[in-house]
Amino acid sequence: MLKNYIKIAWRNLVNHPTYSLINVFGLALGMAVTIMIGLWVHGELTYDSHFKNKDQIGQFWQSQTFNGSISTGRAIPRPLEFELNNNYSQYFKHVIMSTWTQSRYLSNGENTINKTGNYMQQAGPEMFDVEIIAGERDGLSDIKSIMLSQSTAKALFGDGEALGQIVKVNNRTDMKVTAVYKDFPFNTSLNETQYIMPWDQYVAENEWVQNSVDSWGNNSFQMFAQVNENQTVKSVSDAIAKAKYKAAGEDFQAYDPTLILMPMEDWYLRSLFKNGAQNGGRIQLVWLFGIIGVFVLFLACINFMNLSTARSEKRAKEVGIRKSIGSLRTQLVKQFLSESFMVVILAFVIAIALVLIFLQPFNQLADKQIEFPWSNSIFWLISLAFITLTALISGSYPALYLSSFQPVKVLKGTFKTGKYAALPRKVLVVLQFTVSIALIIGTSMIMRQINHSKNRPIGYDKEGMIQLPVMSNDFLGKSDFMRTQFLNSGAVQEFSTSSSPTTEVYSNRSGFIWEGKQEGFQEDFAWTEVSPEYAKSLGMKVIAGRDLSRDMSTDSNAVLVNKTFVKYIGKTDVIGLQLRDDSDEPRPALTIVGVVDDIITQSPYEPVKQAVYAFDKYDNASYYNLRLNPNKSAKENLAVVESVFKEHFPNLPFEYQFIDDEYGRKFSMEERISSLAGVFTALAILISCLGLFGLASFVAEQRTKEIGVRKVLGASVTNLWAMLSKDFIWLVCISMLIAAPLTYFGMDAFLNRYTYRTNLAWWVFLLAGLGAVVITLLTVSFQAIKAAMSDPVKSLKSE
Repeated sequence: MLKNYIKIAWRNLVNHPTYSLINVFGLALGMAVTIMIGLWVHGELTYDSHFKNKDQIGQFWQSQTFNGSISTGRAIPRPLEFELNNNYSQYFKHVIMSTWTQSRYLSNGENTINKTGNYMQQAGPEMFDVEIIAGERDGLSDIKSIMLSQSTAKALFGDGEALGQIVKVNNRTDMKVTAVYKDFPFNTSLNETQYIMPWDQYVAENEWVQNSVDSWGNNSFQMFAQVNENQTVKSVSDAIAKAKYKAAGEDFQAYDPTLILMPMEDWYLRSLFKNGAQNGGRIQLVWLFGIIGVFVLFLACINFMNLSTARSEKRAKEVGIRKSIGSLRTQLVKQFLSESFMVVILAFVIAIALVLIFLQPFNQLADKQIEFPWSNSIFWLISLAFITLTALISGSYPALYLSSFQPVKVLKGTFKTGKYAALPRKVLVVLQFTVSIALIIGTSMIMRQINHSKNRPIGYDKEGMIQLPVMSNDFLGKSDFMRTQFLNSGAVQEFSTSSSPTTEVYSNRSGFIWEGKQEGFQEDFAWTEVSPEYAKSLGMKVIAGRDLSRDMSTDSNAVLVNKTFVKYIGKTDVIGLQLRDDSDEPRPALTIVGVVDDIITQSPYEPVKQAVYAFDKYDNASYYNLRLNPNKSAKENLAVVESVFKEHFPNLPFEYQFIDDEYGRKFSMEERISSLAGVFTALAILISCLGLFGLASFVAEQRTKEIGVRKVLGASVTNLWAMLSKDFIWLVCISMLIAAPLTYFGMDAFLNRYTYRTNLAWWVFLLAGLGAVVITLLTVSFQAIKAAMSDPVKSLKSE
């Protein structure tokens, strides 16, 4: 019997190639999209699941209140380590201090590479389950040791032995390789940790770190912990929440510091805070794309159901004959379900092929390293359930509907589908286009938000600017000399230095007093140390006072502030205002000599922070900022800049970043979301159009005789086209009315993630609706015009 069912199913597919192609390919496309989205969602939800102790590991965050506004971040003061180890040790197995992931030059002889990694305390490799290939996990016990990732060891030593070799770090310190470890997986928070060095070495190298041992106001570090086995991260977080508040003293209690031990599972997915409370994050995007995947599959299933039920009349006589010779309804249901399973299995095979073809481009678009899970039994079990469920959902309605026909009426030719027989199909078309229109509006609003932020004035000219990272000791004290060399080369128009890159702020400072400061005012300034040419090199606009100057000896204690700074402290004129250090060992007062226009250095979706640009009198440069000669090509300029660099730093790699590229990376996540959503929207529309095309073909075929009569009576092609198209247009209009309010509330919630956000423009909704109508007309018109132009003689002779 099963063999017979398969033969009939195959015969029906072969005899109706257009219908079969639409049905199978539409379903395959929906499945392929759902599989890829499913793999992406799985990768996101399993981020950081690589670590054996993941449920016991947390990272310390803290919330602080500045003038009634609560700010939350990962920066932690160094004294907290001692406070937790001394007074809260019952909760922890390990408390680990760490630097931020940072670049270092690693050299072996003449081979120098730039790699990112961390300095961390000795228990770090054990806590993070570092997989050792050679050497010992306890590789940080010696202060002059370094642990290298496998890829870094290969880059430095090739196929030679790395263990025991000497690596010079930043052309300054010799470190001995004590371990080589397997690279962290791509989908972990430590994937850029390509070296690990001892925390004690970092302290020994930096006097400011040594001086921070009892400085509660210096929030410059990361700190992680592994809680004891009888504890949970959540319970420990509650227990230590006020540890800093109690230990730091009255000066810091005014900021109401509250500690949060963020569980590892939240680092990647739930890192967004609002007013001190966790407020989602990337997890919202994961669920968004998960829902899109379900909807796309739903659209494909709707097509299958629509086309199957639409062709039911064509198979009415077959059902009548089978029933009249004794077939039971259950047998007919099994027959049609078996056909459904055959189509779904065929579609699944095609879907797998499509996934394999497009997985690499999808990875590039999503910035992922997803692999097809051939050996994952769970995937195949889910796929089996997926096939079964899809086949049952897609085939159940047609099976029950077709098997319910009465054989007497069918064989006598009196069978009629009834006035409301097409109603289910119309409902399904409305659902299809509701989803499609919602996706069009959603994608349009995401793109609008990106463009809204991209078009925001950034306050400086990022075109033709590059920055060179300054890490090696070779650079110390050479800023003025290198400025002269670069300017004399003719490739550089202006040169400056800064302690932070142009597109970031590495430091924030407080603890200042000034004339007229309100009692209880809690300041928090973005702090950057710069050379006098900084504003000129970036093209920043001085709107009050003057720029910093090399020619004025008093400018060694001068600062520039931005426009937001002036509003922040509540002054109208700040030129000449002195900022004094409110510490036990006060430094010379800093005098404000100029106000510059706001520039965007951090998130383009957030307000500009109040900033101070201090004269760098100690040459603490972290970056060289070069404005290239606009009269030459970038390629020519870079070749000259590299030659000058190599002349004075022959053993260091020449590395640079274009400022406009670095700024563009701030939009990378949103642009990937937009691109993915755009692709999924296009595929959803394509699937909907395939179904609509098939349905229009059926309707035109069903109304062949009516069309012939109308043509004989004088109806024009335009009249017939309008008659066949209007029903579909009405369905799309209904879809628009349903999709608009749903999408409005959904996108309003999404845009609330951004302080600097676009508005929900009414014309976006209107254009989405008009676009859906145009797409529908284009899809339906081919079949409608073809039917309208057919010879009425043939139409009327058809019966």
